[in-house]
Amino acid sequence: MLKVLAGQIGVGAVLAAVLWGSYGHVAGYSALLGSLTCVIPNAFLALRLAVPRRDPGARSLIRAAYIGELGKLALTVLMFGMVFVLVRPLSVLPLFAGFIAAQLATFAGLVMRDEQPRAGKTESKHGD
Repeated sequence: MLKVLAGQIGVGAVLAAVLWGSYGHVAGYSALLGSLTCVIPNAFLALRLAVPRRDPGARSLIRAAYIGELGKLALTVLMFGMVFVLVRPLSVLPLFAGFIAAQLATFAGLVMRDEQPRAGKTESKHGD
């Protein structure tokens, strides 16, 4: 989880730096705000899933995931609302580019995790 969040922050920071250098400071901080609008709610969800619960069963984990997803959605809406109301000037295209780039970093992390060999399982070149 932490690697994915760090990857999201890294992707957002790199995109913000590139846009800042290419299109100016408004585009740069707009992209950074967009990526933070993705990272902070994802961190909330990760925290909900990682915190130990009194009941270690599946039902408790599902409840934590459900509350985490609802909180993630609410935080995302709240953060976009705050950015649109409080930040002037704002460049909308870099804002959404930062958000989408951070979301894609999440999917890239999941894909890379699935490609790692499982412990105890080896693959043969011949499919044996």
